[in-house]
Amino acid sequence: MDLRMIMMGFGNVGQGFVTVLNFRLNFLRVRFNVRPRVVAIVDSEGAAVNRAGLDLEKALWVKRLKGTVAFYPRCGRLGVTGLEVLEDVDADVVVETTITNIVDGEPGLSFILEAMRRGRHVITSNKGPLALAFSKLRDASMKYGVQFKFDAAVGGATPVISLAERCLKGNEIESVEGILNATSNFILTRMSRELCSMEKAVEEAQRMGICERNPALDIKGIDTACKIVILANAIMNRNVTYRDMQKVEGIENIKVKDLIEAQKRGFTIKLIGLADKSRLLVQPLPIPLNNPLCVDGALNAVKLKTDLAKEVIIIGRGAGPVETASKMLNNLIDIIES
Repeated sequence: MDLRMIMMGFGNVGQGFVTVLNFRLNFLRVRFNVRPRVVAIVDSEGAAVNRAGLDLEKALWVKRLKGTVAFYPRCGRLGVTGLEVLEDVDADVVVETTITNIVDGEPGLSFILEAMRRGRHVITSNKGPLALAFSKLRDASMKYGVQFKFDAAVGGATPVISLAERCLKGNEIESVEGILNATSNFILTRMSRELCSMEKAVEEAQRMGICERNPALDIKGIDTACKIVILANAIMNRNVTYRDMQKVEGIENIKVKDLIEAQKRGFTIKLIGLADKSRLLVQPLPIPLNNPLCVDGALNAVKLKTDLAKEVIIIGRGAGPVETASKMLNNLIDIIES
């Protein structure tokens, strides 16, 4: 069975997904009798379109060499927009990985809604549309009878949403708390261990590919706040948006001396997000060094408090395009199996 896919956005996460998909093509054919074909890739400069399927390695090569897939030989289209591709190119699944926009969710929000309107299943890693219009997107997926998968928007490779939805089905989740931004956690870890400045830690994170050129979303707590909103909606059935956040405080004011003082008392400082039945908060907090949530480096740690299972803690890698893409591949397999 052929499975036609459109890629909307081809930055780090989009390229990571194509890399993972290319690596698993044979697995998908043998295990599920499915032949995935990426028939279009869209980035900010244009698109590459081939209804027979693009060569994924060539697409990656062109993007890295030219900066846009619009120069893909014979298939590139400079200046073509994402909405034009959604209108002109038939597909079964749209994978949306455009840049996070916390102001209005665009262009990802329009891409997702248009894909659903055309009867296409959607997989996204984009936090902006989910943090601003979760209910609208969920209602649209039900209206048009398509699946909407967004696990990759929270936690990198850490399967927070799928854990709650599949393994804790009979539980009421009363609160979600933890470290949800691997970049800020990496920065605080380096500052604590190496006694280096935040600027130096940010530069190291950028060299490692776990921090964007502009780290503001991470260090200001905005990324964590988006994820808290998504979790509150997805696994706690709250109807909230980013605008309902009661406090969003990042790590930009944390100094090495603050970390040293915390260590003297048997603590360290972590950026913690919290959602319960009445609160939505993000702030740096002192955490005991022996606390299960006290993980270092680019790890995430999330505690789900439930009525039956009590407390469940999950730890995993929270950053990296391939790690995030692994969760998107899981979503693709979910769609195939259903």
